Parts: sequence; structure tokens; C-alpha cells
Amino acid sequence: MIMAGAAAGYALLAGAVVPYALARARWPHRAPLLGILAWQGLMLSFVVAAALTVYHLVLTHRHVHDGLVGLLRACGSGRAADALTTPPSVADAGLLLMPAAVILLPLGWLARTLWHTRREQRRHADLLNMIGTDAIGFDATVVDYTVPAVYCVPGRGHRIVVTQGALDVLDDEQLYAALEHERAHLIGRHHLLRTIARAFARAFPGLPLARHAEAQTALLLEMNADDRALRFHSREALATALCEVAAGRVPSGALGAGGPGALIRLRRILSPQERPPRAVGAGVVVASVTAPLLPLLLACIP
Repeated sequence: MIMAGAAAGYALLAGAVVPYALARARWPHRAPLLGILAWQGLMLSFVVAAALTVYHLVLTHRHVHDGLVGLLRACGSGRAADALTTPPSVADAGLLLMPAAVILLPLGWLARTLWHTRREQRRHADLLNMIGTDAIGFDATVVDYTVPAVYCVPGRGHRIVVTQGALDVLDDEQLYAALEHERAHLIGRHHLLRTIARAFARAFPGLPLARHAEAQTALLLEMNADDRALRFHSREALATALCEVAAGRVPSGALGAGGPGALIRLRRILSPQERPPRAVGAGVVVASVTAPLLPLLLACIP
């Protein structure tokens, strides 16, 4: 029960305490990729800790390394067979389905969310084939719609979409800045990271980590795309483009230049800040990688 309490405490820390601190921190806005890595590591840490908590609650008479040794024994390892003093029973194998369900739940939601998102992307791509026209001078599809909007449709046959309203209000530099923002989404496969956070939120509704991870991941991905656009275009051009297209709605499964947190992003674009020191970045990377492993290491202590 001691290990169950330790794993539950770790899950509580990762799922309900750290998310509030990380959501209020300002350093992720200065290094969006590091912030995204931190949220991904935190989600994985919660799943591992929650699964270990359930494992120790349903199999109180066993230790984690017994289960691992049992798995090796099933694969034919003689040393594992010698080390296993109490072979797992059929009842134990059935109980192992409970901690396995904690892992399979977010994976199942991820598969479902990916399928739903790709279906929406295919539907919108088919619609664009009927109503859109290829733009002359830049790689994008133009839609005859009065509301300014610039967005991308990821997936197979991905494309960038510009409405006629956006062409009417944006000058050339502003338009190319918005297009570069969308290319960053496609190149970085940002839709996959958003899908992971969205699936986690569906798997654990009401969990503070799920709520904050979904919102912060979406915001940080937009900031990362902003940073790429700023490599090639001025801050004024990107900021103006963001203001013009912020009100434009994008279809399900797409990523828009307006995106979430437009006001926060606008302030960030116009008031640049230095990136965190390298030591901070290295610390975030190490913590994000080791945090999911820590519950396993603690649980395997004899």
C-alpha cells in the first residue's frame, strides 16, 4: 500500500498541482517548443503514475518487478523463470487488465480522435476541390468568402487556404507572413501534437492537467508558428495579419493563423523577449524525459 500511495501522490502532483504552476509560467511563451515538451512529458507522467497506482491497489501482494519478470518468463527467459518466486495466477492476469485500461484509455481516444480529424480533413479537402481555385503567385487555395481567414488543412494532400476577404485586406508582406505561419504548422506536423492533447482531454475529462494541456498546447503551437514566420517577415506585418484574420473561423481539423490566444500572441510579437538560458532549456528537456520514468524507478525498488 505504501507504493500505491506514492504512485497516487505522484499522479496527483502531475495531474492537479504542477499544471496550474506550468500554465502560469511565462518561460514557455519565450520557448514554445520547450513548453510543449513539458506538457507532453507531464501527460505521460500522469498516465504512468495512474497505471502504477491501480496496479498496486489491485495486486497488493505483488511487486512491479514480479510482473515484469513474469512477462520475461512468458517470453521464454530462463533467468526470469528462476527469479520469479510466485508465478502469476489467472486471477492476477485478469487484474492486470485494470492498470492496462489506464494506458489503453488515452490510446483509444487518440485513435478515435485521429480518425475523426482525418475524416473532417478529407471532407473539407473534397469541398475545396469544388469551390476553391489555385492562387497565382503563391502556393495556396483561394475561397470566395468575404470574412478574412488564412488556415491550413493538414493530412494527405495538405494545403493552405486563403479567403478572398483576406486578400482584400492584407498587403503582400502581411499575406506572406500569414502563409509562412501556416507552413510552419504543416512542416512541424502541429496537428498531431494538438490531437494528442485533445485525446488526453477526452480520456480524462475534468482533470486539471487535461484542461490546461489542451489549451496551452494549442497556444504554444501558434507561438511556435509565429516564431517561424518572424524569421522571414517583420513583426509589424505578422501582427497586422494576425489582427485582420483573428475573427475568421476555421473548419474542424484545420489550423488557422488567427488561432487561440490572439491577444496574448499579438503582445508577444510586438514585445519580444529573450529566450530562456540554455541551462533552463536543458533542465526542461531532462525533466520532461525523466519524469515519466520516475514512477517506474520508484516502484521497482525492492
